[in-house]
Amino acid sequence: MSHVPSPLPEAVPAKPRVLPTLAGWARDLTVSLVVSALIIIFLYQPVKVEGTSMLPGLTDQERIFINKFVYHLEPISRGDIVVFHYPRDTAKSYIKRVIAVAGDRVQIDDGRVYVNGRRIRELYVPDDYRDDRSYPETVVPRNTYFLLGDHRSSSSDSRDFGPVERQYIYGKAVFVYWPMEKLGVLR
Repeated sequence: MSHVPSPLPEAVPAKPRVLPTLAGWARDLTVSLVVSALIIIFLYQPVKVEGTSMLPGLTDQERIFINKFVYHLEPISRGDIVVFHYPRDTAKSYIKRVIAVAGDRVQIDDGRVYVNGRRIRELYVPDDYRDDRSYPETVVPRNTYFLLGDHRSSSSDSRDFGPVERQYIYGKAVFVYWPMEKLGVLR
């Protein structure tokens, strides 16, 4: 006896599942927005550099991410590039490099920077960006930081407004994301 296969049932067109698909997309979009908001609120914040005080490393109108959480885990260190509220007008934010921390002795003699009696090597400050300003030897007070712009001849920094209190520093510059040719981690 031979077996004859039964004919295949006719394909029934599937009903469009628009509402479940839209609901899935809406759910995914909502989760993505909430996660993004949490990251921006608590961890990373995009910032636009305004001005030339951090040339040549950071240029006017560059976009960077700052890490707002890192200083809850580790101390602010010499060499860090930080974003802070300008002490004389906290509605403004500045970006500068940490040169000395609390307890350090800092002195600038004819543009040469000394921390704890030793001249520091500042490879991030090209000769064209140096100046010949001096600053008397000062001990950086407790809970403050001595901050300088890398473009010394065009920077308003701790030489002008003194050491910056810890409470004003709210992030560490970590990553350039615009323009694309400068995309990368800051040092």
